[in-house]
Amino acid sequence: MIDLLQKAVALGGSDIFIVPGASVTVKVNNTLHTLTDAKMLPADTERLIQQMYELAHRDIALLDQAGDDDFSFAILNVSRFRCNAYRQRGTLAAICRIVNFELPDAKSMHIPDIVMNLASQRSGMILVTGPAGSGKSTTLACMVDKINESRSAHIVTIEDPIEYLHRHKQSLVSQREVPNDAATFSRALRAALRQAPDVIMLGEMRDLDTIRTAITAAETGHLLLSSLHTIGAAKTVDRIIDTFPAEQQAQIRVQLSMVLKAVVSQRLVPTVDGKREAVFEVMTVNPAIQNMIRDGRTHQIDNVIYDGSDKTMLSMDAELQRLVREGRVSRDMALMYAANPETLAKRI
Repeated sequence: MIDLLQKAVALGGSDIFIVPGASVTVKVNNTLHTLTDAKMLPADTERLIQQMYELAHRDIALLDQAGDDDFSFAILNVSRFRCNAYRQRGTLAAICRIVNFELPDAKSMHIPDIVMNLASQRSGMILVTGPAGSGKSTTLACMVDKINESRSAHIVTIEDPIEYLHRHKQSLVSQREVPNDAATFSRALRAALRQAPDVIMLGEMRDLDTIRTAITAAETGHLLLSSLHTIGAAKTVDRIIDTFPAEQQAQIRVQLSMVLKAVVSQRLVPTVDGKREAVFEVMTVNPAIQNMIRDGRTHQIDNVIYDGSDKTMLSMDAELQRLVREGRVSRDMALMYAANPETLAKRI
């Protein structure tokens, strides 16, 4: 297993796939490459996954009980790995994301200043959204690192699993992993409120209880950073509201309009040189957007973002247009990822 992981890192891979009936495979710049000549039999994948659990010092019974399991581990001088092991058709399979030891650099990751400047907020809720594998964890890690470098604060991170390790700089950083350090996200979040936090980074808002507690944390003067698997600011707001029972939604709209400071949406878009680049949309909550959230007019939010008059916001289609103009993304690829392809086609 260690040999395979070393090979994947040496190739510059992002994800490793261990699935019965196929060779062990690594994704490099959105292209799959095999790491083994032979296809894996169920016994082979089970043996490799058992070795991963040994590397993580984790009980494989957790996988047997639930049918899937998230965990992470590190190999000295190689990399960190974030893994999901699961059962499929009665056999074991796993996917591992390769995570560098060093924290990512915001500029090399093309995270715009308008996103990083959000880390200067002292309270409220900032959400980073996008599909799975779009780099949300990387963006959150960069924002936490900026706070760590610039403020004297206590930062509590709650993740499943921990991806990036933060050293104490200007701030103190407590990193808790679910389920090793806390049973659930909501339990860890409630406990965090008693740990004198200035900043709470919640890896993902997964359920009603966690979202409710997160809103309460943001209301009580903490800065809360988190992520959701949504695309676009308006859909993110609707997703949060729709999580609550119908009779509570009016109240939640009012609360969310007061605590939400910004929504960052991101996608990883293939570039002309075969790599991928993060493209961002940023909605900052001004009085007009507050009214739209409170009054249930979230369908109008996109118009405010794409208007372009508020320089604290960023339109994803405008960013795609810029990348096409700079020759980094093809026209067809930009239209594929655009929120409004017809309008973007005219602009291009």
